[in-house]
Amino acid sequence: RLTRDLQDDLLRTRMVEFEGQSDRLYRVVRQAAKETGKQVRLDIVGGSIEVDRGVLDRMIGSFEHLLRNSVTHGIEMPEARTAAGKDPAGAVLVTVTHEGNEVGIEFRDEPEALELWKAAGADVKGTRIRFPRGLCRSIIQKSAPRQYVQHARNPERNVTIGGNNTVFAPVYGPPFIRNLDEGRRYATIEDFRNFVKLAYMSPSIHHSGGTVCEPVDLPVNKRHLDMVYSHIKYSDKPFMGSVTAPERAADTVEMAKIVFGEKFLETNTVITSLINANSPMVWDGTMLGAMKVYARANQACITTPFILAGAMSPVTAAGTLTQVLAEVLAGAATCQLYKAGAPVIFGVFASSISMQSGAPTFGTPEPTLVSLAAGQLARRLGIPY
Repeated sequence: RLTRDLQDDLLRTRMVEFEGQSDRLYRVVRQAAKETGKQVRLDIVGGSIEVDRGVLDRMIGSFEHLLRNSVTHGIEMPEARTAAGKDPAGAVLVTVTHEGNEVGIEFRDEPEALELWKAAGADVKGTRIRFPRGLCRSIIQKSAPRQYVQHARNPERNVTIGGNNTVFAPVYGPPFIRNLDEGRRYATIEDFRNFVKLAYMSPSIHHSGGTVCEPVDLPVNKRHLDMVYSHIKYSDKPFMGSVTAPERAADTVEMAKIVFGEKFLETNTVITSLINANSPMVWDGTMLGAMKVYARANQACITTPFILAGAMSPVTAAGTLTQVLAEVLAGAATCQLYKAGAPVIFGVFASSISMQSGAPTFGTPEPTLVSLAAGQLARRLGIPY
């Protein structure tokens, strides 16, 4: 007990009040307001909360950058605010709270998920859920398969996901394409079809992918129909479904039933779809709704945090990896609560931002370290990666 008390005393000497940095933060906001010609007020709530001195020293530079961005991009000019019936002076509110030893994750706009977690033994307060130690892991390991077969229209193209298998698929989500004749431009449905055909012809690509590019020439509310149809018509490889609304996920399942038969889908997986966390530490109704549709149709979900370290997670690889694991555990366990045994994949997208400009950066070593370590965590958890 004496040793523990000594450790506690040493830790307390490292704790400082957040408001000790308040003068510095007020100065940053005043300077940014002066440079942009705006009227801005900074309010700090909970400044007496204590933070580890080392952590605060490392984060304060990034915090200043976020404040400058808030003033520059988040507050209108006084004339515009007055014309809109607002106070000419904008406000930036910084709230510091202490959440105890258990970090919670927000589950927004999905009441059923909150009820399922409450019944499973989690602490649900409003839309925030705190999980007892080991609860998420036990739910996942009880029912999630270590590997599964995704069936293709052509049975010879079936792929096994998980275990020691590697499945190559095209890139996901680019809004632009580039060719020799036109250079860089927005993508169309014809580009989408061509990429599907190219992936079909490539012997090194095992999977047709999902949003191989974003066909902006089609209305958002129905372009998913043309995209899924293109995968079905122009390729006989496995494909991914739409996730931008629960209704679009349901459309994907119905189209798959036409191809494979309703009975086949009840016991087999023919769709693997990308479900993104709204990092940091939020699962929103759109993604949860799509997850629910796919899981209850026995189709696979890739639970994937979408992270730019330094903006949506800590700046360190270890801190980012900790957040990745928390978000994946919460998402994958929710998938099993929707339907036990539904295939689920440990996904991760982690890049970083420049601490000087705030611009996303790619090709740096840290995201690679996060990806490698995340793969090890997935193997320890016992689900595909």
